[in-house]
Amino acid sequence: MNTILIKLFATALTLSQVTTRPDTVRTQFDPAKDGAEVVQILRDGCAHMRKAFDIEDINLDELISTAMEDPSAVAGAGAPKLLHGLDIGELNTSYRQFCKGESPANSPFDAAEVIAFYNKAAADLPSAEALKDAKLPGASVILDGAGKPYAETFEANGRRLTVPIASVPPLVRKAFVAAEDKRFESHHGIDERGVIRAFIGNLASPGRPQGGSTITQQVVKNLSVGDDVTYERKIREMIVAARLERILGKPEILGLYLNGIYLGRGAYGIEMAARSYFGKSVGDLTLPEAALLAGMPKGPNYYSPDKYPDRARERRAYVLSRLKEEGAITEEQMAQAVKADLGLKPVETARRDSGFYVVDHLAREARTFGGIESLTSASYTVRSTVNAGLQRAVETVLQDGLANYERATGRQSFTGPELNLAEAVRKIESAAPAAAAAVPEAGAQPPPKPAAEAAGRKAIKAAQARQPAAKPAGSKPAWQRALESARAPLYDVHWPLAVVLETGRGAVRVGLADGRVASLDPGIARGKLQLYDAVRVKLRESKGSLRAEIRVRPTVQGAALVLENRTGRILAMAGGFSYPVSQLNRVTQAVRQPGSTLKPLTYLAALNAGLQPNTLVMDSAVTLPPIGGIGDSWSPKNYDGGGAGATTLRRGLEFSKNLVTARLLQGGIAEKAPASLQRVCDIALEAQIYAECERYYPFVLGAQPVRMLDLAAFYAAVANEGARPTPYALEGIERDGKPLYLHAAREPVRIGSADRVAFYQLKTMLQGVTSHGTAAALARNAAYVAGKTGTSENENDAWFAGFTNEITVVVWVGYDNADGTRRTLGRGQTGGHVSVPIAGAILQAAWANGVPRTPLSPPSQEARRNLIDLPIEPRSGERVAGGGFLEHFRTQGDGRMADTQYRLVPRETLYAMRPDAEDGDAGLGGSEDGADVRGDFFGNRAPDTDFLDPYGQRPQQPGRSRRAQGDLDGYQDGYRAWPGQTSRSPFGDDDWPRPRRRDPDWLFGDDPRY
Repeated sequence: MNTILIKLFATALTLSQVTTRPDTVRTQFDPAKDGAEVVQILRDGCAHMRKAFDIEDINLDELISTAMEDPSAVAGAGAPKLLHGLDIGELNTSYRQFCKGESPANSPFDAAEVIAFYNKAAADLPSAEALKDAKLPGASVILDGAGKPYAETFEANGRRLTVPIASVPPLVRKAFVAAEDKRFESHHGIDERGVIRAFIGNLASPGRPQGGSTITQQVVKNLSVGDDVTYERKIREMIVAARLERILGKPEILGLYLNGIYLGRGAYGIEMAARSYFGKSVGDLTLPEAALLAGMPKGPNYYSPDKYPDRARERRAYVLSRLKEEGAITEEQMAQAVKADLGLKPVETARRDSGFYVVDHLAREARTFGGIESLTSASYTVRSTVNAGLQRAVETVLQDGLANYERATGRQSFTGPELNLAEAVRKIESAAPAAAAAVPEAGAQPPPKPAAEAAGRKAIKAAQARQPAAKPAGSKPAWQRALESARAPLYDVHWPLAVVLETGRGAVRVGLADGRVASLDPGIARGKLQLYDAVRVKLRESKGSLRAEIRVRPTVQGAALVLENRTGRILAMAGGFSYPVSQLNRVTQAVRQPGSTLKPLTYLAALNAGLQPNTLVMDSAVTLPPIGGIGDSWSPKNYDGGGAGATTLRRGLEFSKNLVTARLLQGGIAEKAPASLQRVCDIALEAQIYAECERYYPFVLGAQPVRMLDLAAFYAAVANEGARPTPYALEGIERDGKPLYLHAAREPVRIGSADRVAFYQLKTMLQGVTSHGTAAALARNAAYVAGKTGTSENENDAWFAGFTNEITVVVWVGYDNADGTRRTLGRGQTGGHVSVPIAGAILQAAWANGVPRTPLSPPSQEARRNLIDLPIEPRSGERVAGGGFLEHFRTQGDGRMADTQYRLVPRETLYAMRPDAEDGDAGLGGSEDGADVRGDFFGNRAPDTDFLDPYGQRPQQPGRSRRAQGDLDGYQDGYRAWPGQTSRSPFGDDDWPRPRRRDPDWLFGDDPRY
């Protein structure tokens, strides 16, 4: 028996069952015993079809005879693929056998072969009950911290917003039914007349095969059996559709259909389509808008109003005429709707290009806290903490900073353009407008019926004559149209994409998506660019002309986080240079050595143990014994390999002295070094920086890798005087207006391992870091910012962690080391040099996006009760009667300062260290006891200024003019300018100092280069 005929009979067997006995459809027959039953089912089915066509007063025999007049149409090359190889004579004989009651001697029918094919096709059918409770994948809308739409997240082919059928207006429902399945309300899942018409049409008009599927069948196809064009799929589809009609009502089936279909512009479902095309919800659609969308399922690409507006108008007119035939609208309503403009919302060519790391993090929090496995499993409304403007700015700043680092160090390399648009340009230029209007694109479907197409054209003919001519599609240059529609691989990089228009020995010319043309400095890509290469650029206006500089994707990575101190709300998060390059979120999913950004833990422990910021510590070589007598002793070194002798606790932190940090373990915190290390570990554990602490001495210099998010929470705790917030990004989740999860507001948890006084003293010392220490690049904003730089061993990691009253900002720069390779950033590429400028730009962006800019707060009332402010000479830490720097001292129980200045370095030791001690000259300002030490043996004379107030403000000195006051700008808060400062600010300011290299040394300091 002919293979195609077997498949046709198996399909006819299915159709006969679902139309004549829908409640008892069999999916398996016995080839040896059930032949006669199959023959009877086929005959019953044919009789049913003839009656169905009698209702319309149509002679089915004549239709079939007409279709079979040209046998070559079926067997020829133009025949539908499903009919290739069919013998038209055998088909005619079979028709007479089963529909005319004849018994031809040469019947090709073999019941056993038909049953075998049918049994295989109908085996393991999907459950119709599963479709009843089907959860369509959806697009969840993510709102920013202000409650405004920020992003969508959805699976491939799942950008939909599911709405209940009750929310869809009756007229919208009728429009889709009229266009797609006019007998939807009366059939039982299968429209037999539609199936036969489609089959006959395929016989009579070879070409793209016609359908005939009902709305119910389309639901089954989309959600269950798939859309492969085979007889097996059609058999399965019809059976499941008939069963679905028995367990679901028509409204529910229509709801599944309207929420499931694809309608162009990347929109699945009626709600997403309404928003995408018209910027409104489905409940607000007008008649012409509803008719336009109802015409789209037949061919979303072919009838695209964006590409082919005339086709879209004709199709809309057809739908309107069908509505009028069904009595759903009047003649006048139809006429007005036909004349209506398409009224489209502009295509969102600016696809979302920000927040991908944040959205990923929200999905994980939804799974962890909300119990929602996937935000794409349904349509949720997700409320987040993100500040949309700041988020984009943070990503831009990080991308610029990483690229600037590689360009400045000569590490950037050009490996080729992001993409080339030559083929796209060629296609656009070769596609004539007339041909584009006449020839369907691959996969596009032509109008459903010639009569319907003609009706649509007739209905809009008069309206078209009165409408203004559409703007020609080719009014833009081909390169611009290609650039507009290009999907760049690095879709979240915030440098403009430009296409090369001219190359040569002179300047390269590039075009931008807005049509402008600029002169490009190709830089590292000189001589490597080709026509229509698409590259990233940085733009600038120069003497009235637009100029561009090439930007190359760096290989170095980085991350940045902005956290709200009191609440823990994540305002912005950049987990890497670009999400398409790497989905690893280095804020939450990676750990790196923090270097000196961890030193504040040790200083906090020392302050809590009673040391004061002016306590003197020896910045000199130290060796700590093995812990428990096991292992080696430890001898760290400073970044510059040397030491500065006695220095204050404050200056040890401000200038990130490794030796000072290590010496604090020798009696500064506890009597023995191991006990001191344990106290530092205790604070680290309570602050939740680590889940467990590795008890070895390099820990205090940041040897144990840390997660950025946890480090940020600790710095926020310092800003809060010891109250640690819990970072979070997810505020709540809703579905259909019902809350599923709500973040419970909670107060920060106090870190009890240190009191408020210690935390406040640490905060002021960290303010010194930004004022004149290793982060002095932020000196202009030191009244508002405190923080700490960090550089790990061999400059593999560069950090800055800092805070204002309101937010904490953490930045990391380094090369990924997942492959086990540790790559250095290079000599001198420290946290102060690489990460501080990025952090400074982020702070500026935060202040520009609603974060208040306020001077760092004074101590809380609880801390103030145990603090006293006294002026000191900043280098020696010695008390002075006037001028100097106003330091913040812990008081004893009687309200007086607890003097610990010489607890670790006795006065006798300092006296012995004087350069001129052998000459008998004390060099201590005439005081043998050193009470008036002005810093001679510390290497500097104290500046002649009035003392500063506790919060970094320097008053004008009495009797000095403002011009004379400016002469003191070499001092920062009572400090001389540190050697090696430059006058160039990363923010464009030219009148303030910045250190070149003042970050901590690496962890162990044993590199032979130093």
